[in-house]
Amino acid sequence: MYLEIDDTQIVNEQRIYDILEKTVDCDWMRIEEIIEKAKEAKGLTLEEAAYLLNLSDEELISKMFEAAKQVKLSIYGKRVVLFVPLYTSNECSNNCLYCGFRRDNKILHRKTLTIEEIINEAKEIERQGHKRILLVCGEDPKKTNIEHITSAVEGIYKNCDIRRINVNAAPMSIEDFKKLKSSGIGTYQIFQETYHRATYKKMHPQGAKASYNKRITAIYNAFEAKIDDVGIGALLGLYDYKFDVLATLMHIQHFDNWTGGVGPHTISVPRLRPAEGWALNGIPYPISDLDFMKIVAIFRLAVPYTGIILSTRESPNLRDKLLDLGVSQISAGSSTSPGG
Repeated sequence: MYLEIDDTQIVNEQRIYDILEKTVDCDWMRIEEIIEKAKEAKGLTLEEAAYLLNLSDEELISKMFEAAKQVKLSIYGKRVVLFVPLYTSNECSNNCLYCGFRRDNKILHRKTLTIEEIINEAKEIERQGHKRILLVCGEDPKKTNIEHITSAVEGIYKNCDIRRINVNAAPMSIEDFKKLKSSGIGTYQIFQETYHRATYKKMHPQGAKASYNKRITAIYNAFEAKIDDVGIGALLGLYDYKFDVLATLMHIQHFDNWTGGVGPHTISVPRLRPAEGWALNGIPYPISDLDFMKIVAIFRLAVPYTGIILSTRESPNLRDKLLDLGVSQISAGSSTSPGG
């Protein structure tokens, strides 16, 4: 069973465009008021976040960064959570244009790990000193169904000293989410990739992932199955980052209202990178390091108590800066090859 939720009530594209248009002009005093309010760690409205997204003045951007650092330090201190993604399969029935796992990529060697192989991977991760794992796999209903995922989670917990296993997986029925909950997972994580419907349709031409609605409502079905710890995110670079950041905040706002105050536990901020065998000629909307820093700072100020996850793909120097600005979790030692 799946909940029937109108996704246009979750993300209103026209409202996002209207907000971005009316917040283009930078009023110095208004921006300073927003930044001062943000320092109180009580969050920002969509309009206030949009004003910050449209910032181009270096001095005001610097003030925003200082506010983000202050909020990050006051809530998280110097603590940083480390985790390792464990890829159990690269077999996939989707054909996402930006992904190396896509169905039509003929140069990729396909592999799905056995439970024994997954446990061995987890033991190697444990040997390196890690205690948190993010389980990830391609979306193939024959190979990476709920039984594959729950068996992997239960096998790792039984045979390894791993404290927490989070899972990044495709949308599933409420019944399957209940099985996932019973396996003892920490966070259920799913990325919308892009909230812009036309771009989403273009980037996901075939496979179950072509359903925008099932993707965006997955966390609602998870919550219905008593999974109240969920993570979301957009793949930055598929569409205009200002749109996707506001849409992410709109998604958070709707979910928070729908659950009665239980918002997402984390936001991930992966930047699109070329993948071997992908079907794009380049990154559609490249994001500079400065804009990326703005994104992290705005998320920290807009939803101050939500964790922000940064991937292994960024450089050490930039990761250090982003940790100051708001990132609270980072992946380490990641290999996207099953068995890697």
